Amino acid sequence: MTRAVVIHAAHDLRVEQRDTGEPGPGQVRVRVAAGGICGSDLHYFQHGGFGAIRVKHPMVLGHEVAGVIDAVGDGVTALKPGQSVAVNPSLPCGRCRYCLEGAAQHCLDMRFYGSAMRDPHVDGGFRECLVCEAAQAVPLPDGLDTTTAAFAEPLAVCLHAARQAGPLLGRRVLVTGCGPIGALAIAAARMGGAREIVATDLSDAPKAIALRMGADRFHADGLDAYTPDKGFFDVALEASGSPRALLGILPVARPGGTIVQIGIGGDVPVPMSVLAAKEITWRGTFRFHAEFAMAVEALAARRIDVAPLLTERFPIERAAEAFALAADRTRAMKVQIAF
Repeated sequence: MTRAVVIHAAHDLRVEQRDTGEPGPGQVRVRVAAGGICGSDLHYFQHGGFGAIRVKHPMVLGHEVAGVIDAVGDGVTALKPGQSVAVNPSLPCGRCRYCLEGAAQHCLDMRFYGSAMRDPHVDGGFRECLVCEAAQAVPLPDGLDTTTAAFAEPLAVCLHAARQAGPLLGRRVLVTGCGPIGALAIAAARMGGAREIVATDLSDAPKAIALRMGADRFHADGLDAYTPDKGFFDVALEASGSPRALLGILPVARPGGTIVQIGIGGDVPVPMSVLAAKEITWRGTFRFHAEFAMAVEALAARRIDVAPLLTERFPIERAAEAFALAADRTRAMKVQIAF
C-alpha cells in the first residue's frame, strides 16, 4: 500500500491508501520523491475539472514527478534499482496513425497521468510509489536531483511550444502570461537563441522571476510602445489562455510573425482581417513527445535554471496546504509535494 493525493470533487482533496503492485514485464516501480502541482491539478482541485471534463470518481492527481527505482520487472535491463528517474506521464499506444507518424502527443488511445478525460480516469503520480512502463522512466544524469527533475514535464511543454514557433535564433520574442509555463517559455526562448525577450502579465508579481528566467523586459501596463511600423515581435508565445492577451498580441506582432498558443482559455472572436493582412501564423501546441528527454538533458546540463520557480515544498500529509498555496499567484510560482 502507498499514500496518494486523491481528488474526489472540487475542494475535496484527501490523502488515501492505494495499492502499489509489483512491476510486470517491461515495467519498473518508482518511489516518488517530488511532484509539482500543475495548473490542471489546480483546476481539478478548485472546480472539479475544466471545460466538459469532470471528475466522476476519485482520482490520484499529479503528472510532474521524479523519484528512484526500487524494483524492475522481467525484461528490463536498461534500468536498475537505485537509479533516479523522471517519470514521463505520457503513455501513447504506439500503434495508432499518429504514433506511427511520430506525433504521439495526438495518440488516439493516450493514457496521461492524472487525467479525467478517460473513464475510468487515469490515476496520476502523486503517490509515494508507482508502477510505470520502463519507457516512461527517463534516467537522470549524474548531478541532477529529483526536485529539479520534477520540472521536466512543464519544461517539455515549453520546448515543444518553442519548436512550434520555428527557429528562434535572432528573433524578438514576446511571452504573455508569466506563470510557471510562461516563465519556462522565456527560458526556452533564451536557450533557443532569441535576440530579445519581452514578458508581460496582468500583475507585477512575476516580474522578478520573469527577468531571472531570461526576459530582457517586463510589462504589466500594456504594449503600446511596440505598435509602430506594424509591430515589433517576430514570435509570441501566448501562455495565459486569456482572450485579452491574444488580442493584445495582434497589434505588436510584425507582418509574417508567428503566434504559438500555449495557454488554454475560453473562446475568443479573432479579427481575421488582421491575421490575413499581416500574414500572421497562429499555431497551437499540445503537450510534448521527444521533448521530455530533451528537458531532462537541458536541466542536467544547467542550460535552464529552474531554481527561481520553486516556491515551497510540502510533505504529502500537508497536500491540501500545498494546493492552497499553489492556487495563490500572488505568493506562489511552483509548489511541490515531497513524498
